[in-house]
Amino acid sequence: MASEEECRTWKKPLDLFESQTKPVKICAPMVRYSKLAFRMLVRKYGCDIAFTPMIISESFIKSVKARDSEFTTCKEDRPLVVQFAASNAKDLADAAEIIAPYADGVDLNCGCPQRWAMQEGYGACLIKKPELIKDMVSQTRSRINNSDFSVSVKIRLRENDKETIELCQRAEKAGASWVTVHGRTPSQRSQPVNLDAIRLIKENVGIPVVANGDIKSLEDCHMVREHTGVDGMMSARGILENPAMFAGYETTPLSCIKDWIELAVSVGTPFQCFHNHLIYMMEKDLPRSERRIFNALCSTSAVLDYLNHNYDISV
Repeated sequence: MASEEECRTWKKPLDLFESQTKPVKICAPMVRYSKLAFRMLVRKYGCDIAFTPMIISESFIKSVKARDSEFTTCKEDRPLVVQFAASNAKDLADAAEIIAPYADGVDLNCGCPQRWAMQEGYGACLIKKPELIKDMVSQTRSRINNSDFSVSVKIRLRENDKETIELCQRAEKAGASWVTVHGRTPSQRSQPVNLDAIRLIKENVGIPVVANGDIKSLEDCHMVREHTGVDGMMSARGILENPAMFAGYETTPLSCIKDWIELAVSVGTPFQCFHNHLIYMMEKDLPRSERRIFNALCSTSAVLDYLNHNYDISV
């Protein structure tokens, strides 16, 4: 971990929202994927803020082993927001207090629609508990004695726009720094993102609003910004497939693939994660027959040999 003194040199997320005329560009929290090497990669290509994968606050608090396994950073890994899944205010505040010297903010996951998470009281089930969200934000905000440290919330939509707006307003009153809105309800998967609902939220709160859902290109960012007026864009699948999307690339450039290899190797990224990222990055450019070959490779050396032979990429 970087020291607290080193961390003070980095521009904070709230400064980015206040100083940028363009929307703040954010890499979403993605299970297994938005880890250190990938966060470092997307920052090379126009990403302003990177999130960690969702971390269960309860295990993070109780276990040093869990902390070492789930959270890795370095002095260049900034601005950084750590996302937690929590079901009560104390757990979120305790986790935030532990992480505060090494990050620029925490985010409460109120959007994960997976059944296991909701059964444990995490994720999207919280959007039906606005008072609990308010308490979690308030206690966390009061625990951290640093006004630059952000406490944000990521939600999905409720079925009723008015209820979603009220939820965001309560979070704002509790001290939330900003809210990220995935424009679907927890039960929706492939349905179109509800940009009208995101626009209504933006019009009815005073804190920054970040749009999430189906943002896969810089063109999508412009379209969503024009429709909603939001302050930021968060991408998940889009930036996974093309880590250079915020820099305006339509597909992953070879320079980005080379940068990924160097970063992943430098921090000791496990092979499966290393390979899976490349599978996503190269999916659109490889013919189906080549994809089968590339996807079946089973070692780092085999992947490097393939890329060197077919793309003249060497490390």
